[in-house]
Formats: sequence, structure tokens, C-alpha cells
Amino acid sequence: MGRRSLLRGAGLGALALGAPSLLASCGTESQVQTTESCTSTDLSDTEKMLVFSNWPEYIDVKGKKMPTLDAFQAESGISVTYNTDINDNNEFFGKVKDQLGSCEPIGRDIVTMTDWMAARMISLGWMQELDKDAMPNVAANLKSDLRSPTWDPDRSYSVPWQSGLTGIAYNAKYTGEVGSFEELMTRSDLKGKVSLLSEMGDTMLFMLLLEGADPEEFSQDQWGSALERLEGYVKSGQVRRFTGNDYIRDLNAGNVVACEAWSGDVIAMQYDNPDIKWVVPEEGLSLWSDNMMVPNRADHRANAQALMDHYYQPEVAATLAAWVNYICPVDGAQEAMESIDPSLVDNELIFPSEEFLSGAYGFMELDEKTRQQYDKDFARVIGA
Repeated sequence: MGRRSLLRGAGLGALALGAPSLLASCGTESQVQTTESCTSTDLSDTEKMLVFSNWPEYIDVKGKKMPTLDAFQAESGISVTYNTDINDNNEFFGKVKDQLGSCEPIGRDIVTMTDWMAARMISLGWMQELDKDAMPNVAANLKSDLRSPTWDPDRSYSVPWQSGLTGIAYNAKYTGEVGSFEELMTRSDLKGKVSLLSEMGDTMLFMLLLEGADPEEFSQDQWGSALERLEGYVKSGQVRRFTGNDYIRDLNAGNVVACEAWSGDVIAMQYDNPDIKWVVPEEGLSLWSDNMMVPNRADHRANAQALMDHYYQPEVAATLAAWVNYICPVDGAQEAMESIDPSLVDNELIFPSEEFLSGAYGFMELDEKTRQQYDKDFARVIGA
């Protein structure tokens, strides 16, 4: 049974995350660390183990097994404790910020954070530098467009797990096509039946596009105007609520008929509900990655790097992508998919072309003070 089947019926309840409290990560000055102020040891030679924290439903599952992870353990002799304890970037940040800010261990050897949060943690000096020579598969097979993000230009601290797109989903059983965010936010027949994401970067990226601003380089005035726009939509009753993955349940049931949605979720939903449609908004797409990193004071960096490198073998990457249905960051995986699931080989939401991604945007890199202020602004508007 794949992820697409787990999204059926009552299984959706396991994905109901609710709107996170953004304020949990705001208002406290974080302590910056350096390699001099916070040193880490590596016990990988004597301790064949690691702890991996990831998001729910984000790895291949077959019965009670995780085939790609089980294969790694068998081949490497490294025992992996796999936790699905990251439900939201800000929520997780709130759990670990005091320890990482004080150079204390958090009991995890790999954490998987979305671009903007990965950037934040790296800028605070909370992540260990990786030994890229120990990861030849990553060096050979990481897709070229992911090799040099502005927040980690040499990929010295991060390795992408999966990438994804944020766009619009709608339930054709209850509404006609929704082709733009302008429609999503203004059509009277959608009033009170729309949900947006509780991830600030996703939702505000589209508010900025509606303002005619560039989400990758915008001014304080443009931010203020975009925030006022969102506040207007909330006060008008257009937005039913702000969600994590639980928009899936509402969209299937018709409680929400159109919403801001992540590409991988929708691909999975469509296998069981063909009325669910996903569209590229006329304004453009939000493009992001979730990234594996090794926190300070994690004792098994070499073991963690071995796991990262394992997932950059094309056959392993294709097996994972066939289950999670997000954009695969590994060159060669599309060819490997021919023998794993031929129906996915030409799926643009897993293997997008350059043309398909030409209208995709990331969110501007922010310094820590600005990030905290923007999180507060957003939390106030959405009522988190």
C-alpha cells in the first residue's frame, strides 16, 4: 500500500495537523553559534546508528516495512531510528531552538527542514558542515538547479530530500475550474469554501504576486501591502481557514472546494478521487525543497552522510519518488522510474521540465530579525 492509498477515507485523520502556532518561534532572541563556540564529535566509527527526523508520510512504505530505508540498514550495518516528528517548520523550530541556541544536543542526527527554515538554522550556526567527499552519489547526481541555493551556495550544510510545488487544487464535483489566485480570493461562489496554507512563505508568496511584487526580491512596503491584502480576504470571509496537510480531508469531503495545495498531496489524492484537480495558477508557482541537515552536537555525522548518499542512487530515489509523489532531486531517477512505475515517468509534478518550472518562484531570504517580524505579522492576520 502506497502513500496514495493511505490518503483514503479515515486514513486522512492521521494527516490532520491543524494550523500551527507561529508565535511559538517568535519573540525570543536566538543564540548564534559558531564552529568555535559549539564543537561536535563523531562517534560513527563505534556507534552504528542514527536518528532521522522527517515529515509524516514522506518515505516509501510497504506493509510495516520501509524498503529503501531497510535496504540502507542492511547494506551499511547502521541502525536508523526514523521519526515523523516534523509537522510544521515553526513548530519544530520552537521545540529545538533553546537546545540548539545553547549548543546542546537535540537527540537527532538528521533533521529535514524547508528551504527558508534551513536557511534560518544555518545562519544561526546550528548545523554541522558536511563532508561532501563522503557523498559521491550526491556530488554526481544532485540536479543542477538545486546545487547552489542563495542560503547555502555550496551545499555545505544541506542535501535536498524532496522538492515540491505549491499551487491550487479544487474539487470538480463541487465547483468549476479555478485557474488563478485572483479567482480563488475573489469569486463569490467560493466564499467561505477556500483554505490557504499556514506556512507563511507559501501563502505570502502568492499575496506578493497578486500585488505585482517579486517574491524573491520585495520591499517592506510591498510586504505591508500584501499583508493587508491577505487581511482583507480573511475579514471578508473568503477564507474558511488556514491549514497544514488537513486540507486534504476537507477537499475530499467538499467542506473546502478550492484551496492552496502541495503538488505531491494532490497526485496521491487523484488516484482515489478523480474529481480532485491541481492547476498551475496564472500568477505562477511556489517552488521549495525540504533539506536534510546534521544539527550541532549530533554524534553520528558520518552515518548521516552515508544515509544521504544512499538516497542519491537513482534507483533508490525513484522508488522513494514513486511513493511520495514529490519532485525528485536526483538525476537519473526518471530513467530508473521506467522499471519501477512507468506511469510516473512523464509526470511533470515529479520530473518537471525547465519550461514547466519557468514560472516558479522561491521566497526571498530573510535575516533573523525580519523573519521573526514577518512571522508575527502573518500569525496576527491568520489568527494563529
